[in-house]
Amino acid sequence: MRKIFLSLLALLMIGCTDKQVMAGYDIVPLPQSVKTKQEAPFIITKNTVITYPEGDTLLQRNAKFLSEYVQHATGYELAVKNSTAQKSIVLDINPEVKGKEGYRLVITSQNIRIEGTTAKGVFYGVQTLRKAIPAVADGAVITLPSVEIVDSPRFEYRGMHLDVCRHFFPIEFVKEYIDLLALHNMNTLHFHLSDDQGWRIEIKKYPKLTEVGSVRHRTVVGRIDSGKYDSITVQGYYTQEQLRDLVQYATERYVNIVPEIDLPGHMLAALAAYPELGCTGGPYEVCPVWGVFTDVLCIGNEKTFEFLEGVLSEVIDIFPSKYIHIGGDETPRDRWKECLKCQARIKTERLKKDQRFTAEDRLQSYCMARIECFLNKKGRCIIGWDEILDGDIAPNATVMSWRGSEGGIKAAQMGHKSIMVPHMYCYFDYYQSKDTDKEPLAIGGYIPMEKVYSLEPTTGLTQEQAKFIWGVQANLWTEYITTTDHIEYMVLPRMAALAEVQWTQPDRKDYKNFTCRVLKLMKLYERDGLNYAEHICEEKSELQ
Repeated sequence: MRKIFLSLLALLMIGCTDKQVMAGYDIVPLPQSVKTKQEAPFIITKNTVITYPEGDTLLQRNAKFLSEYVQHATGYELAVKNSTAQKSIVLDINPEVKGKEGYRLVITSQNIRIEGTTAKGVFYGVQTLRKAIPAVADGAVITLPSVEIVDSPRFEYRGMHLDVCRHFFPIEFVKEYIDLLALHNMNTLHFHLSDDQGWRIEIKKYPKLTEVGSVRHRTVVGRIDSGKYDSITVQGYYTQEQLRDLVQYATERYVNIVPEIDLPGHMLAALAAYPELGCTGGPYEVCPVWGVFTDVLCIGNEKTFEFLEGVLSEVIDIFPSKYIHIGGDETPRDRWKECLKCQARIKTERLKKDQRFTAEDRLQSYCMARIECFLNKKGRCIIGWDEILDGDIAPNATVMSWRGSEGGIKAAQMGHKSIMVPHMYCYFDYYQSKDTDKEPLAIGGYIPMEKVYSLEPTTGLTQEQAKFIWGVQANLWTEYITTTDHIEYMVLPRMAALAEVQWTQPDRKDYKNFTCRVLKLMKLYERDGLNYAEHICEEKSELQ
């Protein structure tokens, strides 16, 4: 009875003429602990103040973000101050909060407190409050029931991938993509910057990479076996200045950008610019079709390593990420078998075949280990696709397992960090509906949201081995994705299901409950003009 009286009193104090809306903590991803309290609620009005400790520029930035988020929902802007105030939203550092990304959100009638050991943790508490507020509350006061939320992520690495090589997308959209990651409590953008179909990063030492490699003069029409090509030029690249600005933008939202330069395969765009780096000498073309191609970098040519070290030196000068993705996937050995320089390298390095691997498999391992050594000396570490296990894995490599979970399991059992990206759960370029006639063109496959949600990244591992599963990611390859609207449609709301796999402990997950909570998130998508698949909750998967 006392709770009801206090709640009514609080509402009456607002004024009879104000529009009132109720917040709720049924958000995505689901926090680890949500405990409601028998107290009066907190009321956000246009006079509510957000405070942060004086001199803490990071929390000041978090406070400004929160003010912007509230404004998007309500239309009014909350003041941000570096001093205490009554009836305020308080952002603060508390070393007793567990985990560098953990937070504690306490709401009483007197204030809202969001605390973390780090500003990053506080940021995720801000995201929770942001998503608790109704998406559309024009001019309204917000009633927030008293609660204590204690939360932290399950996995350290929580990523989304973006391929800008098959089709190029403007830098402003990449920033919007980063905003989506922040909304879903993700902390890593895997940025795929080079491939057979386009080179997208300015390298000053090798200007032809963008002069030649960033321009594709034709593209296959429809499926890869159609035999038809258009005459439309697809081109574009990001300047180093643009990328440094992007890094800053991502950093402010606690998103780390992991750049990928895919090697030694998927290099036709680079070979078109510098044909002397291939085994045959070319000529080569920025590839107009999708697939896996026999022309790759010549590992027997010392100029290849001069080139790679030159490229990667500029990459690490732009991106502060400790981790650099160097690919290693889908590299046919055909040219190496015929190349005198590659065979000489095999002989010189004493690369032997055995029952498991060919000498050419070990030539790729030699390449990856050499590049790892170069990057390690620069203070960086490598990530590679699970094909880097086909030979002798580089000593400090992290494995990104895409052909299934087996590569990640194997790597974890060997004591290597692993990121789970199994294509049957995590390839968002696959169809999300069985009724493909009503869907935009996709590469194939079928991954409804339920299938994404069902992924358990540590299956098949002991408790000790499971510690090496660093995180989970979904990939978005863009062979058949030509517009930003199409990107949004393919990732939303599947990104929400992925977020819960990444963040929420398994015993807290419940798909039926999730489908109710994601509807609230969809209202935010709609408010912000995002293109999302509205019907996906209705899709059912034959779970394996």
